[in-house]
Amino acid sequence: MRVKDIMTKGVLSVSPEATVAQALDLMARSHVSGLPVIDASQSLVGIISEADFLRRPEMGTLQRSAPWYESFFMPGKAAEAYAHTHGRRVDEVMSADVATIDESAGLSEAIALMEKRGVKRLPVIADGKTVGIITRGDFVRALALFVRQSYEEELTTDAAIKRDIEAELRAHLWAPAASVEIEVNDGAVTLRGSLTDERQRKAICAVVENVDGVLAVHDQMDLRELYPFTSLL
Repeated sequence: MRVKDIMTKGVLSVSPEATVAQALDLMARSHVSGLPVIDASQSLVGIISEADFLRRPEMGTLQRSAPWYESFFMPGKAAEAYAHTHGRRVDEVMSADVATIDESAGLSEAIALMEKRGVKRLPVIADGKTVGIITRGDFVRALALFVRQSYEEELTTDAAIKRDIEAELRAHLWAPAASVEIEVNDGAVTLRGSLTDERQRKAICAVVENVDGVLAVHDQMDLRELYPFTSLL
C-alpha cells in the first residue's frame, strides 16, 4: 500500500497570516491536532500543532526564564523561543522545518520518517503541491479495516489452520515447534506442550493469532526450563 491509499484528502490548512486564535478555533471545531500552513501561492511553509501551544502565558504554563547568559550569548535563540510562546500570528509560532512525504511512498517509509522526526503527522506532496496529510490515526483506521476484514472472510478449515501454524513456528528458530502440540476446533486453537523460556509464550501466541482463520487461542503450555540460568540470558 501507498501513502495515497490511506491519507486524509482535502487538506484542512491555515495561512501564515492567520491569528493564533483563528488557528486554535479551526483546530477545535474540526477536531484535528495539527494544520499545514499554506501561503497564497499554495506552497507549504510550515505546520502548526498542539505542541506549539503547550507553553503559553495565557495558561500560565511557561517555563522558567532561561539563564541570563543564554540570552546574552545566544540572543537569536532566546528571541525565537519568546516569539514561539508569545506570538499572535501563525507564522510566529509554527514549525517551519516540515517533514513531508510523497503520495507514492510506501507506508513503511512514512512510519520510519515519523519515528525519525518524532512527529504525528506528515503533509503529503504530489507535483510540488500539498494534496493530503497522513497521521497516526490514518494508520489506526487502515489497520482496523484489515483486522475487521480478516474476521469477515470465509472461515479456513481447521486442518489448514493447523498446517499454517506449524509452518509458521518452524520458520522461527526461537520457537520450540517440535514440543508444541496444536489442536484446532472450529477456528479455536489450543496449545499444549513444553516451553524452555517463559518469553516464548507470548511470541508463540502472537504467531498463532496472526494465522488466517484463527478465532481464539487457548494457552495450556507448561514451562520447563532446561537450565536454571536460562531466564538470566
